[in-house]
Amino acid sequence: MSTDAQEADDDLKERVSNFLRRNFPQIQMHGGSAAIQNLDRETGEVTIMLGGACSGCGISPMTIQAIKSRMVKEIPEIEVVHADTGMSGGGGHGGGMSPSFPGDTAEDSDSDEGPQAPF
Repeated sequence: MSTDAQEADDDLKERVSNFLRRNFPQIQMHGGSAAIQNLDRETGEVTIMLGGACSGCGISPMTIQAIKSRMVKEIPEIEVVHADTGMSGGGGHGGGMSPSFPGDTAEDSDSDEGPQAPF
């Protein structure tokens, strides 16, 4: 039974990885990277970390928004997507803002969906 659960987790992780490669080739083309930091099949939560050139990129908030909105639609087991560039801690290249996105559980969740990603 434990091997079945492991195989299901591996399958879900592979589908998330394929989703990122298929839907966001521009991340790699522009020198960025996207990695799965955590995947919890039971809660349906996945944490994605964008790195490389994404850390200083001005459109990374739109990329994060697109990942969040598309992944929950395409992969039914995923209910919540957490994504970050790692810049929220301080210092860095001019941005570092912490945008809110549809599906986030923030206090001011009645805001609109924000800009659409250009891809």
